[in-house]
Amino acid sequence: MSLWLRSCQRCYLNTVVTRTTRTRRGKLQSDAAVRRRCSTVQGEVRVRFAPSPTGFLHLGGLRTALYNYIFAKKYGGAFILRLEDTDQSRLVPGAAESIEDMLEWAGIPPDESPRQGGPAGPYLQSQRLDLYSQTAQQLLESGQAYYCFCSPQRLELLKKAAFRSGETPRYDNRCRHLRADQVQEKLAQGTAHVIRFRLEEGVEPFQDLIFGWNRHEVAQVEGDPVVIKADGFPTYHLANIVDDHYMKISHVLRGSEWLISTSKHLLMYRALGWTPPTFGHLPLLMNKDGSKLSKRQGDIFIQSFQRDGILPEALLDITTNCGSGFSTNRMGRRIDELISEFNPSKITTHSALLDLERLPEFNRIHLQLHIEDDERCLLLIKDLQVQIQQAYTTEIQDEEVLHEDYIRRVLHLRKGHISSLKELVSPGYSYLWVRPSFSSRQVAAFTAEAHHIASLVLKLMEERGEELTVDQLSEDLKTLAKQTKATKYRDVMKLLRLVLSGLQQGPSVAEMMVSLGRAEISQRFQKLLLLLETS
Repeated sequence: MSLWLRSCQRCYLNTVVTRTTRTRRGKLQSDAAVRRRCSTVQGEVRVRFAPSPTGFLHLGGLRTALYNYIFAKKYGGAFILRLEDTDQSRLVPGAAESIEDMLEWAGIPPDESPRQGGPAGPYLQSQRLDLYSQTAQQLLESGQAYYCFCSPQRLELLKKAAFRSGETPRYDNRCRHLRADQVQEKLAQGTAHVIRFRLEEGVEPFQDLIFGWNRHEVAQVEGDPVVIKADGFPTYHLANIVDDHYMKISHVLRGSEWLISTSKHLLMYRALGWTPPTFGHLPLLMNKDGSKLSKRQGDIFIQSFQRDGILPEALLDITTNCGSGFSTNRMGRRIDELISEFNPSKITTHSALLDLERLPEFNRIHLQLHIEDDERCLLLIKDLQVQIQQAYTTEIQDEEVLHEDYIRRVLHLRKGHISSLKELVSPGYSYLWVRPSFSSRQVAAFTAEAHHIASLVLKLMEERGEELTVDQLSEDLKTLAKQTKATKYRDVMKLLRLVLSGLQQGPSVAEMMVSLGRAEISQRFQKLLLLLETS
C-alpha cells in the first residue's frame, strides 16, 4: 500500500474497493477518479506554500513551492499561497508581492492567494489575527495554555545560565504554576504577557510520508512554547496549525527542518480536538558540496535568475533533477512532464545536492525548446528586440535587424549553441546587429587578392536566390576559394569572417552569411571594395 495513500485510510480502502469492483466488471477506473477519492476528511487534496515575506523567494523556497504545486496538480487538488507575515518587525517591503510574482513567472501560479483570493481567505496571516486570538482563548479555557508574565530580562538570564551549564536553553515553565488569582491580578495591572502552550508528555508517533515513523518527546527537551506574542501576533507554531485547519489543508509538504516540530504541532491539534493533515517533510536542498544553501548567497534569489536570462523551466528542471520523487531523471522536462512523472513514493530522505554550474546547460536545452515552439519563440523575439535596442541604441544602421523574421532566423541558427538570449547581445555577436569596422592593414594581412575575393562573393550573392542555406554556402565557399591565385582556403575564410563580423572567431562563415542575408552580405563586401579603392 502506498504510504501516500495509506495516510488517508478510509479513502484508500474506498479506492481499493472501487478499483477491484470496476476491474471485475471489466472497466478500469481512471487515475483521476481514484485521486478524487484520495483525500482527507475535508475531501479535496489541498496543499499550501507558506513563506514569510521577510525576504524574497529563493531556490529553496521555489523547490518547496514546486513540489506542492506538482502534488496538487497530480492529484487534482488546489495549490494555495499563504503569506506568514506575523513577524512584523522583519517584513521586507515589496517581498510579499514579489513572491507571488516569481511563482507566476516560474509557471506555478497558486490557485488561491492574497492576489487571487479564494474561499479560505484572507491569505495574509496579519489579516487573520481574530482567528488566532479565538483559538488561543479556547486553549486558555481548556487549560491547555496559560499566560506568561516573565520579562525579557528574566528569559535572557535563563538562556545565559543554560549556556554556562552547557545545556540547551529552555523556558522553565514558571508561569504554568501561577494561581488563577495571581494571573487575574497581573492582567488587571496591565502587565506585559504572552500566551504559552502547555506541552504534555505522551506524544503519539506519526508517520511522515517521507521519513516514516517519527516521535519527538518535546516536553522533555523544550519549555512550553509561546503561541501568542506580547504584540498580540501569533507565533508560527499556532498560526500554521490554525490556518491549515481552517483552510482545510490535506497534506503539509515542507522542509525537513520542521520535522522535529511536528510532534509539538500534533499536540496542539489534539488539544484543540482537530484532525491533523498528513505531513511530508522534503529533504533539504544543499550546495553540491553538501553545505547549506544560504540566503546570503546573492545568486540564489529567483529575481537574480530572471534578471540573468534564466528560463523558469530551466530552474524547475534543475531543482527537480538534483532531487528525487520522479520516475525518470532526465534533463529537459517541462512542468507538464514533471507532473506526469511525479511519484511521491520515490522521494528519498537524502538531501538534494544542487550544482548551479550545470544551470547554463539546462537553460540551453530549454531555450532550444522555446525556439522550436512558434508561440514561445515569438516571446523570445520580443525580448531580444528590447535587448538589442538597449545594447546598440545609437549603433544600429539598418532597422532590418529588429524585424521578426530576421531575429527568428538568427535564433534558429544559434539554437543549441547559446545558453541565454543575453549572449546574442554580447560583443561576440555584435555583427548581427551593427556593421563591423576593419582596416585595410587587417585585410592585407590575409591576402593581396581581397578585391578579387570580394567580387567573387558579390557575384555569388547575385547568383543565389533569397533562400540561403548553410550546407549550400559551405560548398559554394570551397568553390570560391579555388578561384583565387595564391590565397589558401583558410585565409579566404579569415578574410570573409573579418568583413562579415570584424572578428576572427564565432559561428562558421556560412552560418554568419545565412544569418545576415544576401542584401547585408552585399552591403558589407561593397564596403570592403570601397575601402580598398580609397586606401
